[in-house]
Amino acid sequence: MAKVKRAFVCSECGAEFSKWQGRCSECGAWNSLQEIRLQTVSTNQSRAKGYAGVRESRLCRLSDIEATDLIRWPTGMRELDRVLGGGLVPGEVALIGGDPGVGKSTLLLQTLLLLSERYTTLYVTGEESPQQVALRAARMHLKGDKLNLLAETEIASILEQAARLQPQVMVVDSIQTMHLAEISSAPGSVSQVRESAAALTRFAKQNQCAIFLVGHVTKAGEVAGPRVLEHIVDAVLFLEGEADGRFRTLRALKNRFGAVNELGVFAMTEQGMKQVKNPSAIFLSREVKGAPGSVVMVMWEGTRPLLVELQALVDTSPFGAPRRVTVGLDQNRLAMLLAVLHRHGGIQAADQDVYLNVVGGVKITETAADLAILAAILSSLRGHPLPDDLIVFGEVGLAGEIRPVRSGQERIAEAVKHGFRHALVPWANRPRQAIEGMSVTAVRTLADAVAALTEM
Repeated sequence: MAKVKRAFVCSECGAEFSKWQGRCSECGAWNSLQEIRLQTVSTNQSRAKGYAGVRESRLCRLSDIEATDLIRWPTGMRELDRVLGGGLVPGEVALIGGDPGVGKSTLLLQTLLLLSERYTTLYVTGEESPQQVALRAARMHLKGDKLNLLAETEIASILEQAARLQPQVMVVDSIQTMHLAEISSAPGSVSQVRESAAALTRFAKQNQCAIFLVGHVTKAGEVAGPRVLEHIVDAVLFLEGEADGRFRTLRALKNRFGAVNELGVFAMTEQGMKQVKNPSAIFLSREVKGAPGSVVMVMWEGTRPLLVELQALVDTSPFGAPRRVTVGLDQNRLAMLLAVLHRHGGIQAADQDVYLNVVGGVKITETAADLAILAAILSSLRGHPLPDDLIVFGEVGLAGEIRPVRSGQERIAEAVKHGFRHALVPWANRPRQAIEGMSVTAVRTLADAVAALTEM
C-alpha cells in the first residue's frame, strides 16, 4: 500500500507547508492554506518528469539551440489572434477566465468550429452535456460536422481519447471540473486543479497540441484555483464585460508568445460573439452632445489607439466626507489628481462628490487619462460643456507639470480619422508639422491647461 502524506498549499501563491498556519509566510495571504493529500509513488512506477514529461534531459548550451520563428495558426477570429500575439502556437496552453455568462464557452466554441475546417479539433465539456453544446451551436447557426466532442471529467480518460485522435487544438471546459482518479480530493480543489493542468500541459508539449483551458473566477474577480495554475500555462486571458452590456473585451494578463497589453473587442449577439472592427466608433456613440463633464480621450492599447468617452459628475456633498467613485479608473489616482488640481490649479473640490465613469465598460490603466479626467471634472464643476470635437490626453505630475505620453502622434492621427478638430496635449507631444484639419493646443503645466479649457 502506498503511504498517503498530507500537505498544505497556499491557494494564492502555491507554496507548500507541512502543517497548517493562518498566514502564508511566502505571500502574506491570510486563511489561504488548503489541505491536500500526496500519495507516494514507488521506485518501479513510471513518473513524468521535467519539461513536457521527458524522462531524460540533456545538458546543452544556449548558443547550440536553433532559434526559429514561431509557427502560428490563425484562429479565424482576428481580435482573438491580436490578443494571442498573432495566432495559436503549437503546444501552447492558454487559460481563459471571466465572470459566469460573459461568453467564454461561446467564444471558444466559435473559435474551435472555425479551426475545425483546417485542423483536427476536440471540445471537452465537463459542465454541459453534448446536447447543450449542440443547441448553442444551432442557435448561432454554426455547423459542427468536423468538430469532435467529448463529455468527460476524468483526466486519464481524456488523455487516452486525445492520444487516439491526436487533435491539433483542444478546449477543456472547465479545468475546475476535471479530476485525477489517484488524487482523493474533490474536483476544483487545489491539488486537483494543479495536477490536472500539469497533465494537460505535458500532453500539449509532447504532442504539439494547442489547448484552451476555461477557468472560473473568484468573488474578487481573479481566476479561481491556486496561483501556480497561472504559472503552468503559457497565456492567461481574461474576458470582461457587464452582465447587461453588449460588448466584451479580451485582455492578456500573461503571454509567453506575445505582448500582454493587447485588447480584443467583441459584441455579444444572438449569433454569438461578433468582432468589432472599429472599437473607437462604438465607444464614442454619444447620445447627448454638449453635456458638461464629458470629454473624449485617446487611450493606447497594445498596438492601436482607442477613443473613449470619460464622464464626470461633480455635486455638492450632503455629508461630511465627500464621495469619490470611479468606474473603469483607479480611485486612488482620482484622489491624487484632485489634490494636484487644488494645489497647482487653484480649484478646490474638497466639499464636492466626484463621480467618474468610462463609457462602454472599458478599463483605463495608463496615466495618459490624467489630463482628460481633470478636464471632465473642471467642466462638470463649472457647468461649462467642452467642444464635442475636442480630444484630451496627457499625464499630470505631482508638481503640476503635464508630462508626455507614448505614441502621441498616432493618438492625434486616430482622432483626426474620427472627425475631431481640436486637441489638448502635452507640450512634448505637439506635432512637429501642422496637421490639416486639427488645431492642437500644447500645454506645459496644469495652470496652462486650466486656462486653455476656460477659453474653450
